Amino acid sequence: MKNVLVLCTGNSCRSQIAHGYLKYFAGDKANIYSAGIETHGVNPRAIKIMAEDGIDISNHTSNHVDEYISVPFNYVITVCDNANEACPFFPGNVNRFHHNFPDPAKARGTEEEIMESFRQVREQVKAYTKQFTEQYLTETI
Repeated sequence: MKNVLVLCTGNSCRSQIAHGYLKYFAGDKANIYSAGIETHGVNPRAIKIMAEDGIDISNHTSNHVDEYISVPFNYVITVCDNANEACPFFPGNVNRFHHNFPDPAKARGTEEEIMESFRQVREQVKAYTKQFTEQYLTETI
């Protein structure tokens, strides 16, 4: 079974959203992990917008990348430039991918405007993770 790590700065929004979608799309074809260079806690708005799309990430935790240093990852996906630059070395045959998604936690405005920013990022992450899963995690042996 493949091991996939999604890495972000604080493991609060983008990596949590990607974790939720990768788990949904890959099913039992991969073990999905998410972590941060720091830990900021799971953002309640990320939980809310994922629930709007039928995916429950309310039981996710915000984890530090060092917690997974011994996991033999097949894929590491960084979802922000900061995490890409600070990504530690993972031994073995690890394929690294990078896509810099906007940080919805930095959105400003009314609550509805902020939630719309979260939804926009959710849709971007959903499309990326669906394509990633189809390309790398659903091959049959």
